[in-house]
Amino acid sequence: MTDHVHDLQCVREATDRLLTAAAHLDNAALAGQSHLPGWTRGHVLAHLSRNADALVNVFAGRPMYDSAEARDKDIEQGSGRPLPEQLADLRASHDRFMAQTEGDQDWSRTVELRNGVTDVAANVPFRRLVEVELHHVDLNVGYGLEDLPEEFTGREIAFLADRWSDRPEVPPTALAADDGRTWRTGAAGEPALTVSGPAAALLAWLAGRGDKGASLTTSGGPLPALPPL
Repeated sequence: MTDHVHDLQCVREATDRLLTAAAHLDNAALAGQSHLPGWTRGHVLAHLSRNADALVNVFAGRPMYDSAEARDKDIEQGSGRPLPEQLADLRASHDRFMAQTEGDQDWSRTVELRNGVTDVAANVPFRRLVEVELHHVDLNVGYGLEDLPEEFTGREIAFLADRWSDRPEVPPTALAADDGRTWRTGAAGEPALTVSGPAAALLAWLAGRGDKGASLTTSGGPLPALPPL
């Protein structure tokens, strides 16, 4: 069962790590390329700020974003701000998100995210943690997938493996991390294909980051192509 209190503490800690890392940038570095195609580091920080506010909307029962166009416009407009403004915005939006989680509420209720996706309210803090941790990696400041907390890596692999479960275009696949943890993904049926390697490399493949699974070992067939996230 999801422990939203634990996850909220992880969000605090991950946000502190991100803010500390971002504070070492300057305006020129902020305009440099992130690991996400077409996005600067400024785009990544602006997105994280607006995502925090969007999740406040989710908790309040409002649409997550006014529209996809409005979301993209806010990120673009916020991307070119100087570093002090970016950091202040990220701190303030984080504080608004945390404040929204402190009131009495039904954590078992269903909430609506983007594109009609629904989830239990108790899972939203982990969704925010995913945004903070993976986009810290995307920021391209020396924080890699291998630096992510072990617990987080395992949970995010499990989440993404479940996302691709019962997808007919992904063959039944067993996932095996070097540390002994295992997962399953893909279409129904007994897996004939096994993908193995470090947990960080499995996450890179599932999340479309890093080397996208190039360092993984497969048995029973080639590495499957995954649908877009």
